[in-house]
Amino acid sequence: MTTEPTGRQRTPQRLGDRVFSGASTGAGVLILAVLAGVAAFLLVEAWPAVTAPAEDMPGGEGVALYVWPLLFGTLLSALLALAIAAPLSVAIALFITQYAHRRVATTLGYVIDLLAAVPSIIFGLWGVSQLAPLTVDPTGWLAENLGFIPLFAGPASSTGRTMLTVALVLAIMILPINTAVVREAFRQTPRLHEEASWALGATRSEMIRMSVLPFGRSAIIGGSMLGLGRALGETMAVAMVLSTSGGVTFNLISNGNPSTIAANIALQFPESTGIKVNALIASGLVLFAVTLAVNMTARAVINRRREFSGAN
Repeated sequence: MTTEPTGRQRTPQRLGDRVFSGASTGAGVLILAVLAGVAAFLLVEAWPAVTAPAEDMPGGEGVALYVWPLLFGTLLSALLALAIAAPLSVAIALFITQYAHRRVATTLGYVIDLLAAVPSIIFGLWGVSQLAPLTVDPTGWLAENLGFIPLFAGPASSTGRTMLTVALVLAIMILPINTAVVREAFRQTPRLHEEASWALGATRSEMIRMSVLPFGRSAIIGGSMLGLGRALGETMAVAMVLSTSGGVTFNLISNGNPSTIAANIALQFPESTGIKVNALIASGLVLFAVTLAVNMTARAVINRRREFSGAN
């Protein structure tokens, strides 16, 4: 008499599989623990600045008014950089995957990947010594001819150390990240969809518009938000290039520019004591929250990308 098995028997795991699984789980838990520790540290150290009287804060107007101009400058510079880098990254990715010869595409891919490894201080030195002087004449022309637009109201800076220059430097810094993500997504476009477009008589540009871009849409969004996360936290390049005044303004070409949170911390922390240190940490807590939100949103967008049926 035979008996039916009551459940599916599980194959015992090998020792190496168990070790690897445990190490991976431990690494994930460690990352979460470190992230929670950083958040707890920032919250505890920032709390005295949150509860302190307004007159004790730098500027004498409270922690919210102290952080707001810095947050405005951070968001303004990062969003401007993203507006410049996102279209360029899509264009470069399309050229590498759809137009360039295989050898040219491989070389360009290596160059873009190497560009991501350049230290930010190098970009800062290049921006303040080379790029900033080159922007003096163009920004003067913008102030003279397009001064009615708030972004170019002027007067134009005589040094070129403006928010516009910072945006250009940040755009070049985040360009490799954006391009790498978008390039890999375009490479994974289902061959069947491309061939179907060709079979229907589409030109190359029409095939890209109907097959490649729809498939890579979520990657474009996710890569742009990952680049935005880096631009939000950039420190030395912004601190070296930007001439700050502390005010809130949309004027991109004048000497009066709002600073960013990361650059302000780097410049002010060595000389700060007491409640000023807590105020800087409070601004860091705001930057931590904004960057975490951006990165989580980007990860959610990337993970929700749906595979096309018949894409193999």
